[in-house]
Amino acid sequence: MKATKLLSAVLLLSSALSAPATAKEGMFTPEQLPDIADQLKEAGLELDPSDLTDLTGFPMGAVVSLGGCSASFVSPEGLVVTNHHCARGSVQFNSTAENNYLENGFLAGTKGAELPAAPGSRIYVTTELTDVTDRVRSGTLEMSPTQRYDAIDQRRKDITAECEAEAGFRCLVASFYGGAQYTLIKRLEVRDVRLVYAPADSIGKYGGDIDNWQWPRHTGDFAFYRAYLAPDGSAADFDEANVPYAPEHHLKVNAAGLDDGDFVMVAGYPGSTNRYTLLAEVENTFGWTYPTFQGLLTDWINTIEDTAPEGSDARVKYESRLAGLNNFEKNLRGQIDGARRVGLVDRRAAREAGLAEWIAADEARSDYAPAIAALTELSQESATAARTNFWYNNATRPALLGAAQRLYRLSKERELPNAQRESGYQERDMTFFRQGLQALDRRYDESVDKAEWELFLGGYLAQPVEERVAVFDAALGITAETKAGDILPLISGFYDGTTLDNGETRLAMMDADAATIEANEDPFVKLAVALYEYERGLEDASEERAGRALALRPAYMEAITTWQREEGGLPYPDANSTLRITFGNVMGGSPFDGLAYLPFTTLEGITQKDTGEEPFNSPQSQLDLIAAKDYGAYSLDSIGSVPVNFMSDLDVTGGNSGSATLNAQGELVGLLFDGTFESVNSDWDFDPRTTRSIHVDSRYMLWVMEKVDGAQVLIDEMDVVR
Repeated sequence: MKATKLLSAVLLLSSALSAPATAKEGMFTPEQLPDIADQLKEAGLELDPSDLTDLTGFPMGAVVSLGGCSASFVSPEGLVVTNHHCARGSVQFNSTAENNYLENGFLAGTKGAELPAAPGSRIYVTTELTDVTDRVRSGTLEMSPTQRYDAIDQRRKDITAECEAEAGFRCLVASFYGGAQYTLIKRLEVRDVRLVYAPADSIGKYGGDIDNWQWPRHTGDFAFYRAYLAPDGSAADFDEANVPYAPEHHLKVNAAGLDDGDFVMVAGYPGSTNRYTLLAEVENTFGWTYPTFQGLLTDWINTIEDTAPEGSDARVKYESRLAGLNNFEKNLRGQIDGARRVGLVDRRAAREAGLAEWIAADEARSDYAPAIAALTELSQESATAARTNFWYNNATRPALLGAAQRLYRLSKERELPNAQRESGYQERDMTFFRQGLQALDRRYDESVDKAEWELFLGGYLAQPVEERVAVFDAALGITAETKAGDILPLISGFYDGTTLDNGETRLAMMDADAATIEANEDPFVKLAVALYEYERGLEDASEERAGRALALRPAYMEAITTWQREEGGLPYPDANSTLRITFGNVMGGSPFDGLAYLPFTTLEGITQKDTGEEPFNSPQSQLDLIAAKDYGAYSLDSIGSVPVNFMSDLDVTGGNSGSATLNAQGELVGLLFDGTFESVNSDWDFDPRTTRSIHVDSRYMLWVMEKVDGAQVLIDEMDVVR
């Protein structure tokens, strides 16, 4: 396990403990909704909030996870709608320079023409939740940190294995409230996922990185997959004999849409937030990690663009990575700017002082203080480790080195019983493992990978010599005298001598034992073997720190959630890629003095931005339709045009991409796909004035499908409410 993860998420709660959670803030679990029924009704919900707790009923039974994005069923034949940027990896995987679906779009005229999604693509349907807290945590407080980590990890794996004894399900044991609570989540796993329709980038990515995190926005960020099962109804890998999955529930698509002030809610799978990290974590993140990473990302993007020219096959292979890096870089800039704007460090310091004062006011709370002090010390220790390892972890990023490390680790893990293997190396993980190795064929180019490695090693060499890793330096031939100009000769031999760039070679190594891999002369394999013990040491140290946190963080969370309840708030758990509902209203905003955001954008805004050059290169057919005011049945009277995107005050984060935006009746009125630049810092500190989310309007989706791309067959398949 790499030690490069920026920060683990903690409890997601109100940033203002003196005020109760509002209808605008909170990523609530389904079972919490009855507790806020009055707020939901006041905001405009017409469904019974209790009905939303039934994960197998309507509408929650239609909401699914893609394992990184959210989506929902919109037909009885397994048709799934999500964001274009969530499906773009599958579009890229099926594209070549000669047949570029990114540029031209893709539409399957028949089910037989649908394309397999990118390897590893999944659709997960949550079917059941079970509290397993006692079983996971029982007796662990008396253990040493490493024993505690190992025991909890093993218990979670055992519970998962029992759940997955029923074929066709992918289960997980999710942690809530900093490890104070654990829930078993049972999910139907759909493994045969096919690409049905994705508009061209000139619609689905209109505005590109320039408009990303910005308003006004005019992006058709939507695409469609289809879920398939074996003829007997069981989960199966891709096979032409498979049949479309028939979900128990699917969403109706509302073509009448919304207007300013209307109720909306989003149901999806938000990834993580950091609103309850301690001051030490905030200081390290915004004082060092984010600025350092943001600078590296800028150089990384330039390296790929310089090495893979526009129109080349290499650029097609790296389009998804470039999009992700650009998104991350802009996100970090927004985070840094937002933290400065709201005074995040001072606010977090004030909150911790307030919590300490609350603890000191009652002797019965005194046990919280030493736990929080120890957790603060641990946070500082973890921050130091992350800074020390940052450049080494980047210097070991090459794709083929990563493949070699995973393959050698697999051979070592297979020396253990399956139940005791590290997560990611159990038999349940082998399909993903294999597909990840296969995906390299369409996501690796030697010249780009070499240029990236040269960049990362340059950063590594620029650090103090005492922060170098001796075994890594020895394996590469790095000495105290090595300079940036010496890097290319050092690494060229790795690429000249490797066979791991061949997919069949990689797959064949999955069956090799450790001794066989240790005898392999491939330079990337030799480097992986040389680094193995050092990296296991990093992992052991990380797990020991995690074991201490598993005892300390629940006490901290108990203190701060109790404090919030006493102040009239409603604690809701950290975003952790589990199903959440957030709600509010269609609403513009004013993030700064003198700046006003209107709630809708229109078709005419597309032509105002259009330059004919990427990323403002709308198809001519679309421009002609707009000029003719051919709105069809999709115009909104209050704006005199077809709404393209709209804004709301919902509380969302990464992972919510593709989430169903629902109206008061639970009908699909759009898809959540972004937030404003001023909203980015809400991952750390919720600000009701600046936090706004951006959605693609269902009316624009249908207009593009009908008028531009001729996807009438899909419109006819869906239940469209007009």
